[in-house]
Amino acid sequence: MTSVKEFRVDEPATAEELGRGAFVFTDDYSVFDWGKMPDRIPDKGASLCTMGAYNFQLLEENHVPTHYEGVRLPDSDEVLDLGEALSADAAPEEMVIELTQVPDLPFEDGRYDYDAYHAGADENYLIPLEIVFRNRVGVGSSLRSRTEPADHGLDYDDWPEEVVDLEEPIVEFSTKYEEQDRYLDREAADRIAGTASVDRLEELARAVNHIVTQQAAEADLVHEDGKIECLYYDGEIRVADVVGTFDENRFSYRGQQVSKEVIRQYHKRTQPEWVAAVSDAKQQADAEGVADWKSLCAESPQPLDESVIRVARDLYCAGTNAYVEGSVFDAPSLDDAVAAAGDL
Repeated sequence: MTSVKEFRVDEPATAEELGRGAFVFTDDYSVFDWGKMPDRIPDKGASLCTMGAYNFQLLEENHVPTHYEGVRLPDSDEVLDLGEALSADAAPEEMVIELTQVPDLPFEDGRYDYDAYHAGADENYLIPLEIVFRNRVGVGSSLRSRTEPADHGLDYDDWPEEVVDLEEPIVEFSTKYEEQDRYLDREAADRIAGTASVDRLEELARAVNHIVTQQAAEADLVHEDGKIECLYYDGEIRVADVVGTFDENRFSYRGQQVSKEVIRQYHKRTQPEWVAAVSDAKQQADAEGVADWKSLCAESPQPLDESVIRVARDLYCAGTNAYVEGSVFDAPSLDDAVAAAGDL
């Protein structure tokens, strides 16, 4: 299980062979690493599955290796490509994938033991990293607090107050399985990646970013940033998890966010006490060497108004329609959906 999609194992992976399974996308959502929030957003799961499958097929057309095999429709065992599924007038919610091994990552004496992780991984494992790419640096980006413009070859003494568009994407590495993600220097990322090459990971991230950015531009969407996760099998790195959706990546349309960021910012404005409590709990967990920061959080999120859920639903669906260049969902135009989100 993850916070927003269920994980089904049909054939377990072994040390020698990949397995087979599926992601079942739900209408749950998560912000600020909280996990499942009190509400569900209708059609969100189907929109993410549709967009993710569309991107995996784009990657395969461009010779980028992935773990994607196809999609399934409800009450069927048949594995279809996305076009076949949509021709049946049904947006899929289940994505069929190859599976790799995910060893335990022990946490002892305030640190994670990656040597133990790789001791149980053999040559078939999920690389415990997220590879993050940025095409622009937003006003609230963590990059501003962690680095200086000169670290990225930018001609600024200090970060400007406005958004910075980058001529070349910035690629970073962060942890995947720790309770709080940490950004890593290249040496630490190389150690955590195990046998997998960080140079190849960066190469794949740049390729995925290029393909998603081009497709987004066809819909007048600006692809701001995102990430990939990868598996290592028999000497090859393959793109895994889900790629280029409104949960994994940030997109904007005429200056307005078209991604989960809309809901994140709404919570910041309407539930500042909870957002502050999350931040405080994470800092306390860091200081005390505690993995489970949520146990230290004094506040819980409150449900959203129905009108906000409806706006979020329309934004996911209209954005997916525009991105895949189709009418998969009964939704307003992207212009209208974005305008409604801007009024939140």
